Amino acid sequence: HGLCFSPYLDGQAPGTELSEEQIRRRLKIMKPHTKWVRSFSCTEGNEFIPMIAREYGIKTLVGAWLGNDPEVNEREIEGLIKLSNEGFVDIAAVGNEVLYRNDLPKTELLAYIKRVKHALPNIPVGYVDAYYEFTLHPDIVAATDVILTNCYPFWEGCPIEYAQQHMQQMYAQAVGASQGKPIIITETGWPNKGQNVKGSFPSEEAAMQYFIN
Repeated sequence: HGLCFSPYLDGQAPGTELSEEQIRRRLKIMKPHTKWVRSFSCTEGNEFIPMIAREYGIKTLVGAWLGNDPEVNEREIEGLIKLSNEGFVDIAAVGNEVLYRNDLPKTELLAYIKRVKHALPNIPVGYVDAYYEFTLHPDIVAATDVILTNCYPFWEGCPIEYAQQHMQQMYAQAVGASQGKPIIITETGWPNKGQNVKGSFPSEEAAMQYFIN
């Protein structure tokens, strides 16, 4: 249905200025395989993602990355509003796991969400975080149009045999917190390599099994 898009090549990371050519080359690879693409930032060349995706007929969930630097946050929010007003955004995401990382006070996060909603009355506006954060923060749910939830059984140490059931429980908790609003699972998956987390073990087979399930 949709893919989260990390545009970075080897040796690149947030802070690298990305070229339009690089974004175009990688989106062209993804184009036959997905209907939606999610971006995480509206600066440093990430703004090319929704522009080129729209050109390729791919719908967009566009995120403003919020952290503890007010100047960067301002550029991100203004970038998200600009891209939306230019017709490149289907769903706007104001922040990703800000509460989980404790990067901003909730009052500041709510102010950003309300600012974007006021600026974009015709575009669904949401906030992305772990599924349980919406249970803990009903005022965030009330301020948004759509619940954008990250669900990773792997990071909770769930063995692959029970991962699908655990995923359904995560989703059910998000539904219970949603106040009747639509829900999109913005991130999920299983790693094919790396370190285990308690009973969660990465492998090629487990990654494919999780994806198919």
